[in-house]
Amino acid sequence: MNTLLVNVQGAVTPECSKTHIAYRFFLAKSGGRMKIDFSYSPKNLEDGAKAKMLIEQDLDRYVENELREQAKSNWQSYLPLKNLITLSVDDPSGHRGAAHRHDPEQHLFISGLESSPGLSKGALQAGMWTVTLSLHAVVTDDCRYSLQIWHEEDHG
Repeated sequence: MNTLLVNVQGAVTPECSKTHIAYRFFLAKSGGRMKIDFSYSPKNLEDGAKAKMLIEQDLDRYVENELREQAKSNWQSYLPLKNLITLSVDDPSGHRGAAHRHDPEQHLFISGLESSPGLSKGALQAGMWTVTLSLHAVVTDDCRYSLQIWHEEDHG
């Protein structure tokens, strides 16, 4: 039997960069397999003028004065600017891993015998779980995401 545990869609803006969104859910039955589908869009900032402005702002903030003009003259080398949202998983006992990938669409799983890279295999424990979205960078005016989590009870 498959049980849908989480089904959310959301939207974030540049002001959300460097923050986290946690989704907590209760797993009623131990064992089986957890399937996590996560996606966000758009991946790239297509507005060249906005990209140049953001790059120059960050160069002003992070590059030493004597190197700044040279860096600004080469601003296009930083393109394309990309949204980056990653996720991590915690079970009732602690951290089960992180999927810190650049892919804007991810299909992940955890079970007793195997798991997606970055996530720890091991029996699923009943109790409160958390999937945390880390919003490393949101560079587009609007970035939409979708998260679905299923528990497949009869999967080993």
